[in-house]
Amino acid sequence: MQQPGVFQAKLLLQSQIVFGFVVSVIALFSSHALAIAVGSGICFIANALLAVLVFRDYRAQEIPRLMRRFYQGEIVKIAVILSLFALAQLTFDNLNIPVMLGAYFATQIIPTLIAAQFGSRNPM
Repeated sequence: MQQPGVFQAKLLLQSQIVFGFVVSVIALFSSHALAIAVGSGICFIANALLAVLVFRDYRAQEIPRLMRRFYQGEIVKIAVILSLFALAQLTFDNLNIPVMLGAYFATQIIPTLIAAQFGSRNPM
């Protein structure tokens, strides 16, 4: 049986990847397509990493262990986000930073709101 936290994490990641892909395709013909794709991609990569770190060998009964893994995962996630933003800035010459950050935050917030609407439903 799959735990509800794992189901919600998968739903959130699926929502983020679909949202990032759709926004990137819509922006394909604009001058900011690369910045949008990079921002959305960084958000998805960081959240997927956190989900893997927290929910591997998931045991809801071991709350202190789960909380420790969550905090450690958040530290790793922040380090990965900062590293990927720096790498993107160094790699791409004319990357629009505000657009990239906007795409990151939109990918973080909007799918989370969508997943929250459907996350309370448990799969059969």
